[in-house]
Amino acid sequence: MNILFAASELTPYAKTGGLGDVLAALPAALRGNGHSVSVVLPLYRQLHASLEGLQHTKLAVEVELGEQTLTARIWQAVSRDGVTVFAIERDEFFDRGNLYGANGEDYFDNAARFIFFSKAVVALAENLDPRPEILHANDWQAALIPLIVKSEQLPFKTVLTIHNLAYQGVFPARDFTLTNLPGFYLKPHALEYYGQMNLLKGGILFADAVTTVSPGYAKEILTEQHGCGLDGALMTRREALTGILNGIDAELWNPAKDKWIAAQYDARHLPAKEKNKDALLKFFKLSIGRQPLFGVISRLVEQKGIELILSVAPEILQQGAGLVVLGSGDAQYEAEFKKLAQQYPKQVAVSIGFDEQLAHRIEAGCDIFLMPSRFEPCGLNQFYSMRYGTIPVVHDIGGLGDSVRDGETGLKFRDFNTESFGKAVNTALKLFGDRKKWPVLQIRTMQQDFSWQRRVPEYEKIYQSLV
Repeated sequence: MNILFAASELTPYAKTGGLGDVLAALPAALRGNGHSVSVVLPLYRQLHASLEGLQHTKLAVEVELGEQTLTARIWQAVSRDGVTVFAIERDEFFDRGNLYGANGEDYFDNAARFIFFSKAVVALAENLDPRPEILHANDWQAALIPLIVKSEQLPFKTVLTIHNLAYQGVFPARDFTLTNLPGFYLKPHALEYYGQMNLLKGGILFADAVTTVSPGYAKEILTEQHGCGLDGALMTRREALTGILNGIDAELWNPAKDKWIAAQYDARHLPAKEKNKDALLKFFKLSIGRQPLFGVISRLVEQKGIELILSVAPEILQQGAGLVVLGSGDAQYEAEFKKLAQQYPKQVAVSIGFDEQLAHRIEAGCDIFLMPSRFEPCGLNQFYSMRYGTIPVVHDIGGLGDSVRDGETGLKFRDFNTESFGKAVNTALKLFGDRKKWPVLQIRTMQQDFSWQRRVPEYEKIYQSLV
């Protein structure tokens, strides 16, 4: 099949979260199965600087945006995995320092930016030879694509993947004029949402198929508790909704081949993992002896359960354990972790920001990984942790609940509170102290297969049902 993915991120060229990782891996895995696959995203400043071989093509498409007609030049390159990458050029929209906003605020014109992007993607698809059969849109930034295809009765089938329902692309109703769609699309059966315009809602209602990133999350978002106001729309499409657990790039996240870690190892050479712990402790100038080292790699926001980590940290630190944190987010959480590092300078290290190489070193060097998300569509770090023999402690929710087997490949807690999380952490500490059980647990987690190759047939089934 011929599939065109549309998204706002692509690792390593333009990324803020897991969306970029999925777009780097899934198209490559589908290509490996013999499909013709390409990806289109905006020509951001950082994409222009980082994607080698990026050249503009002879193709340019005209896009109506309200009363304006704007030209989008199309650029093209090939990713490191051999996938064709198209980029939509419009400098006043995309030649900026960040993808979505700056200084904690969204860009004021995000509606215009991504309505323009969605329209340009459809125009590009019409001009490709051969034309794609499937347009696979991802998240709200590309969610207008299914509406455009339906409105113009174009010969494409559309799939929409929801990576995080909490982000929906809600804008004032006045921005609807930028879509140039007939007025009846700004009604409750389409884009209208409590007097505003909701791009993700429109995509959900008009895509031929809707997927999300774990079976557990697909069930949860049909409920009022986790539906983020769109449970009603999702219920009307529940027959078209499928949850497919994300995979990971098993070559990139492979401790036996990882060039960024101090010592390579696998399940048969587990003692070498200790060298990574020693190197990480030395790097951060920590001193905890043979006590366990906890790791956190996360956006420091409420969704990720950061308050639970902060609430149990004093207890585990008083027992002599260590804690390494990599991430950024809410200023309050950043400040509290920095304060913790000042109180326990030999046990706590905090790195604000994101560093891909350091993320690999933390996964390899830590013993236990903390991931108590309030909600989690899928999550990726629990996969990375298991791959590296670092035991995850996760909230039994969404993709975390789907991917971790309690007591077998990690530890889960059900109730989102300090007591429940604390019990799971204490269980991990006790297991760490059992020199017989702990290596068995590590080896079992490392033997799990979370590669994208296992997920490809599930996507192929959806595509084939449409074409």
